[in-house]
Amino acid sequence: MRLGIADHLGWAVAVTASADHEVVDRRRIELVEPDLTAAPIHYEGWRLDVAGMAALVAKVRASVVRATSAAIEEIAAALPAPVASISLRTWPPDFPDDIATQLRPPYEARADAIMYRQTLADLAHARGWEVRLYNAKDVEARAIRMLGARADDVLRGPRARLGPPWTKDHRTALAATVVGGG
Repeated sequence: MRLGIADHLGWAVAVTASADHEVVDRRRIELVEPDLTAAPIHYEGWRLDVAGMAALVAKVRASVVRATSAAIEEIAAALPAPVASISLRTWPPDFPDDIATQLRPPYEARADAIMYRQTLADLAHARGWEVRLYNAKDVEARAIRMLGARADDVLRGPRARLGPPWTKDHRTALAATVVGGG
């Protein structure tokens, strides 16, 4: 099984597909517990000093680990076979870890989203899943090239077979499993 994630701040669309690109599971998952900000750096960074921000980020990060762990555990438990890989939207490998740096442009607009992706990657590695990264801007086009004549059926067919919801996020997550599967 291949798991594709199209993440947003605090939640994501998760699509799991077989090696032949058949959708086995799709769902919205929560990546942070309720009552916490989904974007501490972006939404709260102007209100706190660096020490206060570091404490808030640590609190949110712990929540993200708990919520995301529970979400991927539910997915894994619902599948007929083990997950081999997870495909996540890419991030710069040299993105700073330092909170003071993350509070400054251009980092503050991306720090929270990268926190979610890094947490997903860490949890996947801990489960023995291969982590594959994709570029959201071209992943669907790349999958279409790889799938050839099957592209429309694979990427748009699930809406007819499974019913709504089947959105751009679902197509992106599924396309990521295609591209990530080689």
